[in-house]
Parts: sequence; structure tokens; C-alpha cells
Amino acid sequence: MLAVPEIKKLLQEHQLLQSLVIAPKAEMFTKITYDSRKAGAQTLFICKGNFRPEYLASAKKAGATGYVAEQYYPEGDGMTAIIVSDIQKAMALLGAAFYNYPQNELFIIAYTGTKGKTTSAYFTRGILEQATGDRTALFSTIDRILGPNPDQRFKSDLTTPESLDLFHDMRQAINNGMNHLVMEVSSQAYKKSRVYGLKYDIGLFLNISPDHIGKNEHPTFEDYLFCKEQLLLNSKTCVINAETAYLLDVYQTAKASVGSGNIYLYARKDAQLSFDVPVDFEIANDFEDLKQSEFKLSAKTKKAQALAIDGTYAIALAGDYNEGNAASAIIASALAGARKAVAKEALPLVKVPGRMEMLSSKAHGTVYIDYAHNYASLSALLKFLRQQTHAGKIRVVVGSTGDKGVSRREGFGKALSEEADVAYLTTDDPGFEDPMQIAQEIDAHIDHERVEVVFELDRKKATRLAIEASTATDVVVLAGRGEDKYLKVKGEEILYPTDVELAQEILEELE
Repeated sequence: MLAVPEIKKLLQEHQLLQSLVIAPKAEMFTKITYDSRKAGAQTLFICKGNFRPEYLASAKKAGATGYVAEQYYPEGDGMTAIIVSDIQKAMALLGAAFYNYPQNELFIIAYTGTKGKTTSAYFTRGILEQATGDRTALFSTIDRILGPNPDQRFKSDLTTPESLDLFHDMRQAINNGMNHLVMEVSSQAYKKSRVYGLKYDIGLFLNISPDHIGKNEHPTFEDYLFCKEQLLLNSKTCVINAETAYLLDVYQTAKASVGSGNIYLYARKDAQLSFDVPVDFEIANDFEDLKQSEFKLSAKTKKAQALAIDGTYAIALAGDYNEGNAASAIIASALAGARKAVAKEALPLVKVPGRMEMLSSKAHGTVYIDYAHNYASLSALLKFLRQQTHAGKIRVVVGSTGDKGVSRREGFGKALSEEADVAYLTTDDPGFEDPMQIAQEIDAHIDHERVEVVFELDRKKATRLAIEASTATDVVVLAGRGEDKYLKVKGEEILYPTDVELAQEILEELE
């Protein structure tokens, strides 16, 4: 429940309250929502986002007795009207209060980065799942896991949920017996104040490269970096991949917030850093093939040695970038109290849906399915496959999202030019944009002297073309979608086979 006096005090403390009109018998709210379809008696309705006045009228009709908005609406006559200067910040504060500040009952580990967030989060939860006796929740791009039972696991629609949903799910996780939470925090979560006021026990900064730059996301790279760095300013302890671009800026941001004693840096052995700073942990590859990797983690400073996590670890994913993701998880889990033995046992068992999934065939090469969805991730994946497989040809099926991540299109063209032999440009969540226009923008950045380009907007047909054309020594990469079951087209989510399902169906037909 949430009372008007508490709302008034909270919003005033954050200098958000503009005006308050209290309706008779409307000083207590037993429900809060931004979806008019979920409104009922004594509901506080949030007028946010793509709001229309008729939504407020609908909520009122359903029994809502108060609303929060950035302006007064006649449709809310007779309701308590709470007018604020920033609806997103107000919603985050009110959501936390309504669900009785669930963050205070959870040990929260939060990840940000252009690539690697999901894999790192799964690694971390895998370790803590054992260390806490299956009492670790997960909020990721793929899943929201709120408890140990199958019916407490849901597909995610956003990397970081809207603030009301975020705090609701935190409270639900606690009710399900969870005491730890591993979550991904996107730059948009800070841009849109979804995590306003939220503090983390451990914040991890993996890397940053140009992405999410466009009219519907970040106007500039500087804004993107600024939003990413907010996680460090809201964490008690910071863990940073020292190989990230803009290390000096990232490190100084963390230092200003928590001091150097509460920062842990990790990097590959002999890595060339852009800023001269002592690294706490070094990673050295011992072995890798297409299915697994082994690496040694070495503590180089006293505070690192105090965590007692030196040793050799194995993971069921290959690639040095995944070793870095695993190292971040080991460090974060140790800071949360997990012992080395638990991490060594848990890590090889972690499976990440849609990451480096492999299907083999006798006549049509090997198919790799990966969520790689920007230059950094696609380039790293293709370089690794080229080195490890000595493929005859690398054939890549890829598209790019519409309405966001416009900079990815140039990045895809660059990555394809570096390592691909044939590119099949297709559809991937075009939104309100023309899929052919998106494909042509990718194509404009491809070196056609090195890469053959095929346009096929039907993703299933594109996948079939790539697999049918491949020989036994070729590699086919299905990039960008992984285990995603929906295509986002003109405001609708259309049920569509995952890339894994498409590849399995085609290979079964061919063989």
C-alpha cells in the first residue's frame, strides 16, 4: 500500500513534486500500474510513455482513484492528481516504495557493457545458484528467473524492465525465497530512469563500443558512455574489464564513487591497456576448442589474493571473450561470498541460450547460432571461428534491427568485410523500417571485392540458401537472434521460429 503523505514526502525529497490535489477518500492506494487494463479499485495510475488521455479515463472507470503525470488531465477529475516534473523518475521512486524497497533485501550484482552482459550474468547466476542453494534470481535479456520452479521463469521483453515491473519482480523473487539477484543494466535503463535511485552491491563494467546511437536511443556516443558509467556511480564495489575502451574515463568514474580500494580490474595476460593502472587479476588461456575453454585466473594484488580464487577454470563456451566474461563472474561471485570450489564446479555446467550453439552435418558443414548483434560481438565470433575451424567458407546470415541501433548496420558491414566469405542479408526485428532499406545500409559498408552478398529478406529462406550452398568444410553463422521466438514488425510481435529451430528443420530435411 502507498499513502498520499508518503508519496508527497518522497517526491519532495527528490524535488519532483510540482503540485498535489487530493481527492476525498483517495489518500491510500492498494495497487499501482501504468497499464489501464490492469487498473482496479484504489489504483494509482502512472501516465507515462506512449500515454493517451483515454487511458486515464479507462483506468478511472475501472476504479483508479489517483494518477501521476507531468500535467493535469481533465479525464482525471475527481481523482487525486500528483503532478511531477519527471514521470520516469517518479515512477521508479513510487515503485520501490510501493513494493517496500525490495532491493534492501537482495544482494544485487549488476552488469553493463556493449557485449557480454547476458553470458556474464548467466555465469554469475550459475555460480551463485550453487553457493546460495538455488536462491539467486536473474533479470537478463533472455530470461527473468524469479524462483526455483519452472513457472517462476519468464521470457524477457526488455534487458532491464520498466521500473514498476523491476520492483514488482524483485518483491516476487523475495517472496519466492530469493536473496541474491544478478541483473543486466542497459544504457537505456539509465537514459529512461528505469533504475533511478537503485543501488547495487557490485557493479561490473565489461566494455564499450559504438552501439545504440540513433534518434530513438542515444544522440551521441558520449551520451551512451555517460549512461553506461552511471552503474559505477551507483555501486558499492566496482569490477572493470581493464581492456575496455575509454578505460581512463571509466576508471576515474568508479574511483570518484567508491575509491580505488573498492575497484577490481581484470585483463588478459600481456594485454595492452589504454591507461596504465595495476590489474588485480590476469587471465591466461590454457586450452580451447569449439565447445569449451580452460583458462587460468591469477591474482596480482593483495586485495585480489584475499579473495582466494586463483586457479584454472573450465567453461562450456569457447573464445577468449567468454573467458573474460567468466572471470568477471568468478570475481563478482567471490565478492558475494562464493568459494573457489563452487565456481570451479558450477561454471562448466552453465549453458547460455542462443550463445555459440552448434549443429553439425555431414554434407553441409557446421552451423553456429549466436546472439551476436553488433560489430564487437560479430567480429569476435567470426575471428574465433576462422582461427579454430580453418573453414572453407564462412557464410553469415544476418540482419539488423529497425528503429534503434542504427550504428550496428555499419558495424555489421565492417565485421563481414573482415572475416566473412558470403553474407546473406535478411530481416531481424525491422520495426517500422523497411527491411530492404536496412539490408542495403549494411551492404553499403561491405567490401564487395572480398565478400559475396545475397539479399533474401525471408529469414527462413536466407537460412536455407546458406546451408544448402555450404560444403562439408564450410561454416554457417546465424547471427543476431539466437533463441528469440518473435519478430518485431510494425509494432507487433510475430511468433517466428528461433534460429536454432530453423537450422534444425533445414538440416533434417537435407539429411
